[in-house]
Amino acid sequence: MSSDNEPGDGGADGAPPEQLALIRESVRKARAPRAKPRTWRGAALAEELPVARVLVDKGVLHLDRYFDYAVPAELDADAQPGVRVRVRFGAGRHRVREGRREGGGLIDGFLVERRAESDYSGPLAALAQVVSPERVLSEELLGLARAVADRYAGSLADVLQLAVPPRSARAEQRPSPAPLPPPEAPEAGPWGRYEHGAAFLHALATGKAPRAVWNALPGPLWSEELARAVAATLASGRGALVVVPDGRAAARVDAALTGLLGAGRHALLTADAGPEKRYAQWLAVRRGSVRAVVGTRAAMFAPVQDLGLVAIWDDGDDSHSEQHAPQPHARDVLLLRAALDKCAFLLGGFACTVEAAQLVDSGWARPLAAGRDQVRRAAPLVRTVGDGDLARDEAARAARLPTLAWQTAREGLRHGPVLVQVPRRGYAPRLACAQCRAPARCRHCSGPLQGQDAGVLRCGWCGREESGWHCPECGGFRLRAQVVGARRTAEELGRAFPAVPVRTSGREHVLDTVPGTPALVVSTPGAEPVAEGGYAAALLLDGWAMLVRPDLRAGEDALRRWIAAASLVRPQSEGGTVVVVAEPTLRPVQALVRWDPVGHAVRELAERAELGFPPVSRMAAVSGTPAAVAEFLASVELPPDAEVLGPVPIPPAPPGGSRRPGAPPPGEHWDRALIRVPPGSGSALASALKAAQAARMARGSGEPVRVRIDPPDIG
Repeated sequence: MSSDNEPGDGGADGAPPEQLALIRESVRKARAPRAKPRTWRGAALAEELPVARVLVDKGVLHLDRYFDYAVPAELDADAQPGVRVRVRFGAGRHRVREGRREGGGLIDGFLVERRAESDYSGPLAALAQVVSPERVLSEELLGLARAVADRYAGSLADVLQLAVPPRSARAEQRPSPAPLPPPEAPEAGPWGRYEHGAAFLHALATGKAPRAVWNALPGPLWSEELARAVAATLASGRGALVVVPDGRAAARVDAALTGLLGAGRHALLTADAGPEKRYAQWLAVRRGSVRAVVGTRAAMFAPVQDLGLVAIWDDGDDSHSEQHAPQPHARDVLLLRAALDKCAFLLGGFACTVEAAQLVDSGWARPLAAGRDQVRRAAPLVRTVGDGDLARDEAARAARLPTLAWQTAREGLRHGPVLVQVPRRGYAPRLACAQCRAPARCRHCSGPLQGQDAGVLRCGWCGREESGWHCPECGGFRLRAQVVGARRTAEELGRAFPAVPVRTSGREHVLDTVPGTPALVVSTPGAEPVAEGGYAAALLLDGWAMLVRPDLRAGEDALRRWIAAASLVRPQSEGGTVVVVAEPTLRPVQALVRWDPVGHAVRELAERAELGFPPVSRMAAVSGTPAAVAEFLASVELPPDAEVLGPVPIPPAPPGGSRRPGAPPPGEHWDRALIRVPPGSGSALASALKAAQAARMARGSGEPVRVRIDPPDIG
């Protein structure tokens, strides 16, 4: 027997003494296993306020109320209003032992209130556990969440899931920094370019609550102007909240605030920060260490103490609309906060939505805009290329880009970068017959054919390759692109300007900034990077693709995207030129040429008021299978002045394609009904829809029905 196999003298299994010592030490350091939350059978209750009113985390409408639980004496100190708790939910009346209801599954919740006695006459279950003594739910946040739930016919638990981020124990254990004293009131700076800009800033600094719709001048100064509004509010000893569409815009406002006030005075709440860091920032706001917040749509519920200003930038952006139930819009949430907290309100953007025009038209907010002389000095020159110009242009028929666009790009590249906006990403998403313009369809499923990088045709629905295609209408064999994507446009421009670098910015890879050197920057709408010193020129291609969408907001959205891109171009005095390929007689194109988004929004508002469309009226969409929608409409008790439009079939989602939120699952056929009411009846409509939906859930109706208040697209 070798020495390696001889039994040691240290203990059982031949383990040497050193190894056993290490094992004992690791066992000592190991944490004791946490016991499951108890039922507190027979435990003494708290002497004062022994009843806890709890909101359980069950986002179903028929359980959208508070439930009472007994508070054990051991949890009395930690069980304070606003903390996270765990309770047992779902036990019946027969599960009672020693005066306590037992059984049911463990579920999270928030302790809302401590009471001396309960309205419920039966035995109460005890709180199972106080998850954390951190009071994350304030009375102000609870009131805001209830107002949002009522407005959007949703449940309070669903709103609080959006309002309170998930817990991070390590973030709670770290103390938040001490709050800094209020800064000095800033100078007006670029706000002096607006007719009432300096007065608005002075009102914020003196503790007043002005409400304004701000039509920002083109250029990069909008983030500095927002930062000065926040600084003026902080100077009055109050807090401020700014909501922007995406992380890139949040980073610009963050940099402007840091440059103006220094670090430590504001928190940045975006998804890019990660759960733990974001929760730590949120806690700093909740504890009062930080009085200003900049973030994306999730920041609309940020618990800023002593709120003095709520601001939203570019409220027409789709990113401001939450996709999780009950799908609130950041603009409407901030309007509720301004009303509940009696604070200042600022809605800003290069463009102007119809909702913003309505705020001014109703007198709730004042316009904040620059004079026409300031607009002419800051805006670029806008030129148009219509259908008549394209028909006479040989270059446009051959290469899709009109001669004016080529000349503008060539001239702009002598002085700096040129922006090219394309409505779609990719290569050539949609193809048509070059002779008769009939859409190219798949022979198997009639789906649209797409051009791939290698020249292969593939169906956008079923994914099958198509070889030997010919047009069933005229027999032609040649194809043309209906709307050429960003990558195909970049390829064409790269061949036309071989010595110029070409950069693309889109969903897969979004650029934040580009140098001020000559380059072609091809981007989809909303992904345009900022150029150092501004772009020398911009080409807005395929404008008709955004204008012909079958939606009420098509013209408004097209103008908003065009103005956002054109605002990145240098002023006309510095040679900045914008070419838009769209029919010049159309109203959005004329508004772009005149740089008059407010006038366009006012005219849109007048037409919608005449037709009874939102935002003049309140509207709800009810979608589901035809039988489920018919059953829901028959059971709901609508207000007397409600009008039901439809139901009508919803176009089915293409197989294999991306499904829009609220669209029917692939292969299913749904109907949608629109219900509209005049101003003043929106709350009654939401209450009626919520009651009908709760009754269906309580009965256990099989087929779901989706209800959305103020849908962003109504066709």
